Amino acid sequence: MTIDTNTVVSMTEANQNFSKVTRIADQYGRAVVFKNNAPRYLVIQFAIADQVEDAAKSEVLASASKMMDLYDDAFKELAK
Repeated sequence: MTIDTNTVVSMTEANQNFSKVTRIADQYGRAVVFKNNAPRYLVIQFAIADQVEDAAKSEVLASASKMMDLYDDAFKELAK
């Protein structure tokens, strides 16, 4: 995942000024909270979370369908 430097907030700053984190999430769609110089938390708008969840479900179903097609013969043999 590519992280926009405008969306980065330290854990200390997030603890002291959470409204800044929400403003960043409102402006950019997400805020990334760093702890010990590493991305630790992702704060996103609720509407975006629903879209991400729906996209993830679609990707999982598509991958499962590909696997079923790829190994169809093996699954049929196991089903006997």
